[in-house]
Amino acid sequence: MKVKIFDLEDEDDLEKDINEFLATMVGEVIDIKYQVSIGVFSEEQIFCFSAMIVYTE
Repeated sequence: MKVKIFDLEDEDDLEKDINEFLATMVGEVIDIKYQVSIGVFSEEQIFCFSAMIVYTE
């Protein structure tokens, strides 16, 4: 069993990276965990979109 972790500031970039990984992955996806975190710095909101793919080769 292996894991691949993605951590990006934009959900579209996260989607693109995950789809590219899945298109070239050899094996079977066991699970995908998804999380969004929001931080505030001064008046700016900072988003963090992350996902962990658990898979076998």
